[in-house]
Formats: sequence, C-alpha cells, structure tokens
Amino acid sequence: MHSPSLPAALEESIAQAGQDHVLRFWKTLDGSARDRLVGQLAAIDWGMFGELRRLARASGPGVVAGAAAALAADLARAATPPCYVLGDDADRAAAAGRKGLTAGLFGAVLVAGGQGSRLGCNGPKGVVPVGPLSGATLFDLLLGRLRGIAKRYGRRVPLAIMTSSATDADTRAWLADHDYGGLDPDHVLVFRQRDLPAVDAAAGDLLLDAPDRIAMAPDGHGGMLPALVAAGGLEWFADRGCRHVTTFQVDNPLTMPLHPEFVGHHLLDEAEFSTQVVHKREPGERVGVVASDGKRTFVVEYSDLPAALAAERGPGDRLRFHAGSIAVHAFALDFLRRASAAPDPLPLHVAHKAVPFLKDTGERVSPRTPNAVKFERFIFDLMPLARRVCLVEIDPAEGFAPLKNPPGAAADTLAHVQAALDTHARRILHRAGVVVADGVGVELAPWILDEADLDALLSPGSRIERPTVIGSGI
Repeated sequence: MHSPSLPAALEESIAQAGQDHVLRFWKTLDGSARDRLVGQLAAIDWGMFGELRRLARASGPGVVAGAAAALAADLARAATPPCYVLGDDADRAAAAGRKGLTAGLFGAVLVAGGQGSRLGCNGPKGVVPVGPLSGATLFDLLLGRLRGIAKRYGRRVPLAIMTSSATDADTRAWLADHDYGGLDPDHVLVFRQRDLPAVDAAAGDLLLDAPDRIAMAPDGHGGMLPALVAAGGLEWFADRGCRHVTTFQVDNPLTMPLHPEFVGHHLLDEAEFSTQVVHKREPGERVGVVASDGKRTFVVEYSDLPAALAAERGPGDRLRFHAGSIAVHAFALDFLRRASAAPDPLPLHVAHKAVPFLKDTGERVSPRTPNAVKFERFIFDLMPLARRVCLVEIDPAEGFAPLKNPPGAAADTLAHVQAALDTHARRILHRAGVVVADGVGVELAPWILDEADLDALLSPGSRIERPTVIGSGI
C-alpha cells in the first residue's frame, strides 16, 4: 500500500493497467499534492485505458486508428454535397428562421475550452481582447451578439458554455464579474468537458507532467455531447422551450450561428444536423471538408485528406472537396438525444504531439518532436448518424474570422481578426448609407447585427470622422 489516502480499488486499477510508475514520487508529496493526484487518477476511465493504449500503438498521426484505408475508399467515391448559399432563397429561409427565433425554438452552445496562452493571454481564450477600438473580449462580443438576437426577436437564447479543466474556474469567474455578459443567469449553463490522458507514443503508458499531475488534455469539441448529457443539458434546453441548438467556437468573433437564413434552411429541410461551410479555394487551407458518398455525409479533417484529393479540381476549376467546415452547426434536440444513446457515436481520434514529461529521476523534459499521443472526439462525427443533413455556404467576410495564431503568423492572428471586424463594420455602415472617412477606425457594439439596428443611431448620409465605437452606450 502506498498510503491510506490512495483508495485500494484505485490502486488495483493502476496496477492492473501496469501504470504503477505514476506513483513513483508518492512518498515526496504532501497531503494536498496527493489529493490532487488521486483526484486525477480517479477521473481516468480505467476500463477505457486499454483501448487508448491500443489506439496509440496502432494509429498514425491524425486519423482514427485502423480507418485510413476505409477513409480512402470512402473518399474515392465521394464528392461535395449540394449546399445552399446564404443569400439564395433568402426571403423564404429568413422568414422561417425569424419565425423559429421568435418562437424560442433555438438554444446555443459555446465551445470555450481553449486557453489563450499561445495568444499571450493567461486564462480562457474567451478573455482575449479583440475589439479593434474597445478592447472587448471574445466573450464580450459573442455574448453581446446573443443580446442582439434576444433584442430583435423578443426571446432569450438559452446558452450553454462548454469549458475545460483549464478554463472552467476562470470562465465562471468572468461571468460572475461581468454580469454574465448582460445575459440572464437563469438562461446560462456552464458545463465542463472531460479530460483524457496523453500516453507515450511508443509504449502507450501514462506520462507525468509533474510529480502530482498526469499529462491530460480535453477530449475535443466532440466531448460536448457526453458532457452536455452528463450535465442535464438536453433537458435544460427543452425546459426552456428549445427544440434545436446551434453550436459555435469561442475563437470566431464574426460567427453567426443564429443567422435567420441558416436556421431557416435547417427548419425548412427538417434537418437533424446542419452546418455552415465556406468555399475552399486552395488545397492548403486548414479547414476540414464536408463530403458525401451518396449514402452518408461526413467531414474529413484537413490533416486526413490525402494531398492528391485535396488538390483535385472539377468543373469551373472548383476543388472537388470545396465545402470547408467552420465548426458552426445546428442540431435537432431529438437527434442529440438519439445520438447520445448510440454505442460509441463519436470515435476517438489521435494526435501525435510533443508533451512535456518527468523522467524517472524527476527531470522535466520538453520534447521538440512528437513523443506522445493525445485523444479527442470531433462533434462532426455525428453527421453520418443524421437522417437529413443541410449545408449552408456563407461568405467568410461575413461570418468567419478565427483567432488561432500568435502575432507574425500568416493567417488567423489578432491583426487579421481586428481587420476583419473593421471591414465588417464598414460594410454594414455602407449598407446603411453611412460614410466613414478614409483611415478612420470604426467598431460596432456586438448587439448590432446588421444595418437594421443602426436606424435609431445614425441617419443615412451621416459621416464618421474620428475613431468610433457605435452603439457602445446602449
């Protein structure tokens, strides 16, 4: 026995899995450190651990273990499925969407488990300041957008926020300190996705990140469904009148998951799974693609798409696989209930990563090349289970400006995002007949969805001559 504070059943599970090495520093730990380690070890699904080891040993980078050949066969007979284009059939779809939003049929899930460390921010990515003039954070902008939806349609949008072990406490603190971004706390649910252990790529063994800490990582955006179910989230949405939920990522301040045309197409098609896509023009763009083999519709991560297929072009010089997934989805709540009851609806994917670890001597090693395997689930793997899938292509200038990379990168940096926000604001102001002087920065308050919200603020023919945040005082 190592200590009375290590439960016998847990110690037995560790021993049966051949992972006693994680207790090598046990005698050096104080009580609180032991409790932290025990808590982490107890949270591991030891019944699943053998499968994790098998996947680590059998898998190549970026693919579901054993599925590479099957994926290649699927893609050989697949093509891009038909897509609606935002703006086509706009009146009919928008009318259906407005009716659904006014009836309160839609809730939303914000995927916010990521940290802002790569962007120079300590804390959740949601607290990164991105407003070009205001310095508003991603949380400010995204929750403000929901306030705008509620203002326009007269119905609150219930919001569930998925955190991770790294962001949960700070996200809850931000919400408490910022009046829930102006939302009704009774219509905000915070739930946490699970962590999965990283394992050594060669042996499949657990890695120690510190004497009292296992190397762990969140289980991907696909962790949303089991975590939401565990938190009672499906019932929570239903109790608030929702019949559908949209999901979106915290890193995209232009996101429009509740755009009336998008949710309108979802309703008119009676879709179980709808998704927004952008037109992929170059093979190297780092977005997954939606494909269909005639029997099912599915998403392929950009890292899994063979280079030859990624570059293949068809009529009009369009890429054969050109529907780029941007992780904005709509789901029928009944579909999520059915999917959550299915055995293993979301397979594990593996990613080969450089993961710091402790040697037997206690020395911490920070590898420069991948030494370990992390595991994650992708929510888009639910797509083949859906009886009806709907794709809606959007203009990325209107709804896709992800913040992913640190300054100096070629794309998706803070500078790129702020430029996109400025351009987007100018476009809306131009449609409202407002003139912005050259070189003058402008920003719209997040509740301003489009030019219709400017009627009470600015008259057509107005000029903006100095940097201005419009609507910030309302």
